[in-house]
Order: sequence, then structure tokens, then C-alpha cells
Amino acid sequence: MQKIRVLIADDHSMVRQGLKQIVELEGDIEVIAQAANGEEAVNLAMQIHPDVILMDINMPKLNGIQALGQLKERECPAKVVMLTIHTEREYLVKTVQLGAAGYVLKDADSEVLIKAIRSVYNGQSYIQPNMTTELIKEFNRVTTEDDRNKNQKLLTKREIEVLELIAEGMLNKEIAAKLYISEKTVKNHVSNIFKKLNVSDRTQAAIYAFKNNIKRD
Repeated sequence: MQKIRVLIADDHSMVRQGLKQIVELEGDIEVIAQAANGEEAVNLAMQIHPDVILMDINMPKLNGIQALGQLKERECPAKVVMLTIHTEREYLVKTVQLGAAGYVLKDADSEVLIKAIRSVYNGQSYIQPNMTTELIKEFNRVTTEDDRNKNQKLLTKREIEVLELIAEGMLNKEIAAKLYISEKTVKNHVSNIFKKLNVSDRTQAAIYAFKNNIKRD
């Protein structure tokens, strides 16, 4: 079984060791490296190519947001999960805009962290559920009601079904099985949904579904 290769970036040694112990209790996850600051995290990521990076925001040399920006500039394929104490919307929105695949608070249960790692590894975005409200607020700030209504009318019945299942956290393979269609067809529907709603990932699509109470007939 291929394991999910994780890099932990946090300036506190005890935190890094604690995270390592938590994630390696899972048989499908291994920690391949640790970084004590943002600069080291970027350098290690470019050298060893982890699948997932757990990135603290408050770090010396480069903070987590700066490190995330550099990784995206260098087109690092690793999925970055921000692991932080910050509950303020500005941090969440900024990191999502920079391309973070996940956002988890440090006081979250270990199950939440594990789910985040597996979700982003499988191509999904993962925002800790109690933080989703902050993204909805931002969604409301930048999107007018007319825009939302106009976009929703563009969706076909099948696309609405797929969108609702995305909001439930299902992967494309699971959606295909649920709707008795091929995974390739699901991928095409997801691509069309993103274009019609003017969103860039599954988290944004899910937020749209939650906010607009989209349900299958």
C-alpha cells in the first residue's frame, strides 16, 4: 500500500513530534520530514516532494503564508494544509486564495486532521467544518444575489445532483457509484459546474450548495 508522504512545518519541536505520533498511528500515512521554519519547509518540499504539507502560520524566517506563496510560485505539487490557531476570516481567506488545500485548527480532534490529510491527498479541499461559515461570509461579500441566481439557473438537473454530492464530501468515484454513471462523466459534470458557478475548487462549490440550499429532487 502506498502511503501518504507528509512534511510537518512548525517552529515548536514538541508540536512536530506530537503531530508525527498522531498521523503515524494511521497505517496509510508517514512523516518523511520536519521543518522548523517556513524557509526550511519550502526548501525541503522542493527537494523531497511530499504529498501533503502540514503548515503552521506563525513561523520564523518565512511565516506559513509566505511559505505557501513561494511553494505556489515554484509550482510545488504538494497539497498544503494550514494547521493554525487563527480563527479569523482573513487568515482563512488569504490562505485559500493562495492555494491552500486545507485549513485545520490546532485544537481540532485528531480525526479532523487525519480526514484533512486524506481529503487533500485525494484531490479535495478540506476546511474544518466550523470554519466554513467564515468562507460563506466571504462568498456573500464578493458575490451578489443576482449572480448566484443567474449561475444556478445554468445548472442542469444532473449537475445539481453532482453538486449536492460534492457538498456531502463525496469523491468522484463515489458520486459515479451513487448516480450509476461513469467516473469520467462525473469529472465532466464537475468541470462544467465549476465554470458555470465561477468557482475554482470543490470547497467553493460546496459552499455555494450550502448557501443556496441546493438539493436533489
